[in-house]
Amino acid sequence: MVTIQWTGSGPDVLVRLDRSAHETLGSQLQRELREAIRTGRLTLGEKLPSSRRLATELGVSRGLVVEGYTQLEAEGYLTTRPGSATEVAIRPVDATPVSGPEPDPGGVSIDFEFGVPDLGQFPIRDWMWAMGQAARTVPFPSLGYTDPRGIDAVRTVIAAYLRRVRGGLADPDHVVITTGYAQGLSVVLGVLAKGGAQRVAIEDPGDPRNARAVRRHGLEPIPIHVDHDGIDVAALVAARAEAVIVTPAHQCPTGSVLTAERRLDLLEWAAKSDGLVIEDDYDSEFRYDRRPVGSLHGLDPDHVIALGSVSKSLAPFLRLGWIVAPGAMAQDISDEKQLTDRATAGLEQLALAEMIRSGRYDRHIRRMRTTYSRRRQALIEATANHLPGCDVTGLAAGFHAVIETPGHLDEEHLVAEARRLSVGIYGMSTYRFDGSSTPCHLVLGFGNLTDSAIHRAIATIAPLVMPPGA
Repeated sequence: MVTIQWTGSGPDVLVRLDRSAHETLGSQLQRELREAIRTGRLTLGEKLPSSRRLATELGVSRGLVVEGYTQLEAEGYLTTRPGSATEVAIRPVDATPVSGPEPDPGGVSIDFEFGVPDLGQFPIRDWMWAMGQAARTVPFPSLGYTDPRGIDAVRTVIAAYLRRVRGGLADPDHVVITTGYAQGLSVVLGVLAKGGAQRVAIEDPGDPRNARAVRRHGLEPIPIHVDHDGIDVAALVAARAEAVIVTPAHQCPTGSVLTAERRLDLLEWAAKSDGLVIEDDYDSEFRYDRRPVGSLHGLDPDHVIALGSVSKSLAPFLRLGWIVAPGAMAQDISDEKQLTDRATAGLEQLALAEMIRSGRYDRHIRRMRTTYSRRRQALIEATANHLPGCDVTGLAAGFHAVIETPGHLDEEHLVAEARRLSVGIYGMSTYRFDGSSTPCHLVLGFGNLTDSAIHRAIATIAPLVMPPGA
């Protein structure tokens, strides 16, 4: 850390240069000067020392300082006049926060948030290795604008993986790499809207973000009831929708599996009505009661469009997913994807392909399947010990479950009281199309919790769910 006394009457300004850091000294100098200007430690019109003097005081080359001054002048932070010293060109940035939603004061220490994997077990070493491999081997032509569907070699790897693991009929030419599931769904809905579709059926209860995405594209979401056998296909037929979004392998959030009979009925509906089944295959890798259920896409690739991502298998922040499109829609989906963002980040695509090709991805899945199975058992045991009489359902796959609580409970009050005890729980009403909180069921994600935290949290909320004498 070096203290620099600016020319004139200005205050001392601390500039921190760490020669042991990975960041270059030039980058550190530019960052420190920007921060000093933004925060007002250097004010409008204040003169900076000459490049020669500053270089001497910092013990760096004059060229490094000249480059820094030039860069900040180009960015508008500094100005230089002939025969005069370099000066600060802007006022401090107003640090007053913009108005927005009030922060939630009731943070929780144990959070059963849905859909979050164990972030602490992200395979960082394997991912760093894969990124390094990708960076070392990427062909220079691939650094330009590439196929909007994604890099050819990556689509080939993804297609082979889906054929091997999910029983799909993925053709690399029909695979489109996306920035996660959300973008994949948006692209598909955009194509449907442009094609004249008006109504898209959604599961009820189901992921509320699907309904919002449907409305965003000017389409009408039609809720279709879900029971223990999956979506009610008879109700879907009566709804006269052009497409339906389903989670057949592990329904979100009830956890039910679409039965074989209803699978065939659903595909028959699609074939007879020329409808489109949008299959969200969100956590199918983690199954405990039987071998993984094959994808619908493998049964009818002409009427089923498969969406997937690595948000549950690796981590949401990677923003990597895919669409496997029917042949008739492949070009329209590619065109829509190109209009959205031209293409998904290439280096991350290549890294994912390296993870799959090397076997590291499969090893991580097997390791996490064991971890989630143990936490699943912890939730079963904790519920049996502290919430006798409450059924736990939806545990055939994934890392969330549904607890069916006594009918007399007020869901909103229960959730609020649990939060007061620093435990985050979530009611089924969030997933119901009409927002109904009756009956009171809890949707609990356990992927990012330890076994002990699960036991502790269930014990904490037990008096709220089953008060003495209830």
